[in-house]
Amino acid sequence: MLINLVPDFLAVLASRDRVSAYYRYVEQHQALLHAYWHNYVVDPDGPHFDDVIQSAMQADYADLNAMLDRVDVVTLARTTELKCRELLAADVDVDVVLMVGVGAANAGELVVNGRGTAFVCLEHFTGATNPTTQGLGLEPEIVPLWLGHEFAHAVRYTSPTSRSAMRDLVSASGGYYSYWETGRRASLRELLVNEGLAVQVSQTVSPGHAAWEYFGYARRQFARVRELEQVIARAVMEDLDHSGLGLRLRYLSGGMSDEARTVEGRYVLPDRCGYFIGARMVDAAVQERGLAWAVRASADEVSAIARAAVASA
Repeated sequence: MLINLVPDFLAVLASRDRVSAYYRYVEQHQALLHAYWHNYVVDPDGPHFDDVIQSAMQADYADLNAMLDRVDVVTLARTTELKCRELLAADVDVDVVLMVGVGAANAGELVVNGRGTAFVCLEHFTGATNPTTQGLGLEPEIVPLWLGHEFAHAVRYTSPTSRSAMRDLVSASGGYYSYWETGRRASLRELLVNEGLAVQVSQTVSPGHAAWEYFGYARRQFARVRELEQVIARAVMEDLDHSGLGLRLRYLSGGMSDEARTVEGRYVLPDRCGYFIGARMVDAAVQERGLAWAVRASADEVSAIARAAVASA
């Protein structure tokens, strides 16, 4: 189901007291927005919540309004949702959410009360960087790419036929997805397979973009990841069956120090390099069984097909 929170956010911006209006907006959509804040911004019960809101409400959203005037993002989202449902033979409802964030993630996945959500924050998709909103300046035409990526996660986490460790962890948490807890408890193998499958879904749902865009890389970063592919693969092999938040941050996040990402004494792993390696890891399973099967498969099933493909090559 498509949920469009953008009109409500624009109403906040039109209010005489934006900050008070934003608090009411959060209260109105509490289940969804608290999950978003907890996973992608700061703890909504923590000391920095007010500071982030104050900053966001002082920002200039002229670029967002201009983009919304020229791009039918609702139709983009609806079309993408239909493509994803067909491609993945969806056997579970997934909410597709259009929203404006507070300069945090450009897109992401959530599970709230057992229901999966794929969201995009449109301040990042105006085609122009904006330091006041922290907008990344991505083109709105790649919104389907990101929605497809997050939709794949939602199906993997909530489908009744999913055999993934992520689904087990979400179920064990009462139908709630936590980036932090799954990062601590899921193996690196599961985390890489999870992201690799989402990348492949995005490539199928929204073809024709530059190769690096599917991984969330800049062009030079993509070139560096490809240059170091064998080094990264060797580093990953040592940790595949281990778990720990540090592994997720090392391979699938940004912001870690060069020291924390140095391997073999001299190579600094590029940020988020695990997305590329994950896409490689799942390729054989996708080719042999298709995306609908692979998105629901356990990481061990995916790895077994990869090993068989190497053995028969």
